[in-house]
Amino acid sequence: MTTIVAKVSQLIHCEAVDAFEAFADPDKITRFWLRAASGPLSTGSKVEWSFMVPGVMDSVTVLTCTRPSSIELTWSDGSMTRFEFSAHAQGKTKVSIEAEVTATTDFIEQVVSTTEGFAIVLCDLKTYLESGQSANLVRAKAELIGASMIDPKLGV
Repeated sequence: MTTIVAKVSQLIHCEAVDAFEAFADPDKITRFWLRAASGPLSTGSKVEWSFMVPGVMDSVTVLTCTRPSSIELTWSDGSMTRFEFSAHAQGKTKVSIEAEVTATTDFIEQVVSTTEGFAIVLCDLKTYLESGQSANLVRAKAELIGASMIDPKLGV
């Protein structure tokens, strides 16, 4: 099977450790991305994530968790995602996400959807870390996805 990597990045006015902790700490990740997380991320941990789309859950296994520079995990389908946090300039961090997408019949749609989804996550992360409040971008997209699951005419 063919695998492609969807890549997104965002510059955030914060220290790398703060961006790292926003993903690793269940109390923080639920402020901008997830509805619930069963525990913190650490190397070797298996964590259940409940997304904001009603009924959507997945388990992730953390391959490496190197504070404050990177998190690499696999999803229940075996695909891998890597989060990198690197100092860009004084008080600024570049956050990058690389997510594997495996070729299927709707491969292009999957790549676009994955890229769009992680871009929204990073924009909401930026707002959360820079202002202390989520802009609810992920929540709004989840509402659209949830509605389209009920009525496909509503689209995503």
